[in-house]
Amino acid sequence: MGKIEVNGLRFYSHHGCMEQETKIGGNYQVDVVITADLELSAESDNLIDTVDYCAVHKIVAKEMAIPSKLIEHVGKRIVNSLKSELTSVLEVEVKVTKFSPPIDGDCDSVSVKIRG
Repeated sequence: MGKIEVNGLRFYSHHGCMEQETKIGGNYQVDVVITADLELSAESDNLIDTVDYCAVHKIVAKEMAIPSKLIEHVGKRIVNSLKSELTSVLEVEVKVTKFSPPIDGDCDSVSVKIRG
């Protein structure tokens, strides 16, 4: 068993409960931790035997392109898509970070972590 981390995937997306957020959009970051059996790939040195980082990025980008009101919803969709499209994935944890959220006060970012 092992973990693959794909960190700092950056997107400009249109998520939020406020109409302005979905029109203008904002900056987001997604971090993914995948638990998988890495024994074969560690021995074979063959990409086909592991989780392809490019495939992870493509799946996350597809889900980030779909506007949602809540980043919780986006995170859950990403988890579900990664688990269904990448057969070697046993467990996934996804962190979705929204920068400069429209709240009453000074706030760098808000994040959610979803596991599945």
